Formats: sequence, C-alpha cells, structure tokens
Amino acid sequence: MRDYYIGLMSGTSLDGADGVLVDFSGDTMQVLGAASEPFTQDFRAGLLALNTAGHDELHRAAQAGNALAGVYARVVGRLLEDAAAQGLTAGQIRAIGAHGQTVRHQPQRISPQADGAGYTIQLNNPALLAELTGLDVVADFRSRDVAAGGQGAPLVPAFHQSVFGSADAMVSVLNLGGIANLSVLPAGGQGEVLGFDCGPGNALMDAWCHQHTGQAFDAGGRWAASGKLLPVLLASLLDEPYLSAPPPKSTGRDLFSVQWLAARLAPFAGERPEDIQYTLTELTARACISCVSSYGKDSKELLVCGGGAFNLHLMQRLQAGLPSMRVSSSQAHGLPPLQVEAAAFAWLARQTINRKPGNLATVTGAAGARILGAVYPA
Repeated sequence: MRDYYIGLMSGTSLDGADGVLVDFSGDTMQVLGAASEPFTQDFRAGLLALNTAGHDELHRAAQAGNALAGVYARVVGRLLEDAAAQGLTAGQIRAIGAHGQTVRHQPQRISPQADGAGYTIQLNNPALLAELTGLDVVADFRSRDVAAGGQGAPLVPAFHQSVFGSADAMVSVLNLGGIANLSVLPAGGQGEVLGFDCGPGNALMDAWCHQHTGQAFDAGGRWAASGKLLPVLLASLLDEPYLSAPPPKSTGRDLFSVQWLAARLAPFAGERPEDIQYTLTELTARACISCVSSYGKDSKELLVCGGGAFNLHLMQRLQAGLPSMRVSSSQAHGLPPLQVEAAAFAWLARQTINRKPGNLATVTGAAGARILGAVYPA
C-alpha cells in the first residue's frame, strides 16, 4: 500500500510557504514533488506585525489565517499537478500536514487561571484548507506538547533521526530558519535524541539587511562578508541569557525581535551597516557553534538545512568554529535544505493519522510522548 502525504511549512523567516509530496511506503522516504510560493511584502509585513500586540489583532489574525490557507492551497494545487504527472490521484494522498505561521510562542508563561499552562499560536485555517483542497488536513501540532508541559518545539528531531541518523556515528542537524534549532542524533539510535532552539538564525540578519539594502535577505552572505566584526557589539548580543540557558528550551520572535535588536544596537548607531551585518551573522554562528560544541561535540558531521544553508559566509564561519567535523548542506544526503521542514510536517501528519506520538519528551520537556495535531477531514 502506497503511503503519500503532503507537508507544508512557513517558518519564522516569513519568506513564503514550502510544500512537498512525500512517499513513505518504501524503506526510505521519497520526495515526489516540491513547490513553494513567496509571501507578498504586504502579507509578510502583516504577519510580522502580529508578532506583537496591536489594534484589532484578533480580526487581523483571522484574516491572515484565511490568506495563509489560500497560499497553502495554491502550493497544494501545484503538488497535485506533480502527482497527476506521475499517475497519482488526489484520493491517494492520505493527508496534508500544515504547520501554520507562528506569531506567538510562550510555552513557559505561567498563568494561574490556566493551571500554569503556556501557549503557542500558529495562524492557519485548516478547515478552509480542507475545503479548498478536498484533502484531510492535520494542523496545530505544537499545542498538545505545550499542554503536557513541553516547549512545543522543536518537533523535527524525531524526523531528523529517521532521515539523517547514522548507524555508526553521531550526527548533528542544524536548521537555519528565522530561528536556529539543533538536533543531535546518537549513533544507531542508541541513546537519547537531543534537540532545542539555539537562538537567532536568519531573522535578525534578514531584518537588518532589508532595512539597509531593501533586499529580503543577504544573498550568499556577501554583504556581511564585506564588513568586519564589532567585538563589543558581539559581546553585548551574546550576553542574552537565553543563549546560555540549558535545554529543553525554545524561542522565537517573541524574544529575538526587531525591538530586541534595536535596543542592543542603540549604543552603536555610528557603525557601518555592513559591519553590523557581519556581527549579526557572527552572533548566529557563535550561538550555533556553542550548542554543537556543548551537546554534539562527538558528531562527525553537521548537516545544515533551512535558508541559512545558502549563506556561504555563515557556512564558512560555522566550519571555522567546528574544525573537527564536516559542515555540509542537507543536499549532500539527498534532501534539499528548503524541503526538510516541509517533509517533517508530512511525517508528523503521518504520525497523527496513524495515532503515533510525534514529539520526543527528552527534547521538548513534555510529560511524555503525545499524539500531536488536530485532524480536519475533507
């Protein structure tokens, strides 16, 4: 029996939605199709604004969820065209895993009125997505883990273990999206998989680049490479308590926001923008290097996925800081960097449909393994 799922991901970089059509029926996962759609500038700005309190935000959030469902549906439409070209019908696809767009992530915020529970919010309208596509949709993956006392993130380490784990060597996987998260995979699956958010990935670099160049991101890290390190600024940035906190931990734009950045840059107003970009890139590199050195130091390889894998300057800085291991793109293991997280949510949807846990309590700190997500039938 064939086992087809679609995974959809839109991350904290706010650049767009990525989707994959995946076949899980063989011994190894196979990606049969991939599609993406960038967010418009206005939509991106609206999502970014919803990361902080504002006027009429409930209405704006609902509208954004509807619009995101429309983006997701268009990506699914292109994936269904890929499926048809390979002789597959929509009816053969068991479900869509739709992550949604994280706008608030406060898993540890204590609220006595809610028995001490935190919360995490991913904008989406999975009911509308089911209507638009005619397929079952699995969504809201993080909330159950948070309800069980976990961080709700990262959820990808179990998937990383299934795809990138090695029988004879420890492997570390670094996802460089808007936020950087690390998975440490023990050799042969012997021992606990570790995973947590390291700190900022591309979010601060992208924000600074857009402010000063008008470009959404620093292509290849070339602008950063034209600058130089500002050591005093870097020390100030690295002084953020989150970066030295032990796992389990997770973060997002709630902490590493443009407001956070502006406050720390205030004493450095006279510095060249390209030097600040270099230093922000170094912040991401140093935070990730510290995590890998502390928790994955026995790894022979660091696999990098997410948009940051295309930042050659950042990749070079990671390699310079981790000379004992090979730093390479996930492409080297057959899965392009921009497909990894979407494939992970296809895998998580499959876990939900098969009533299997999707979290790792050792990663998130939850009370135990939980079946994640809510199902919206077609």
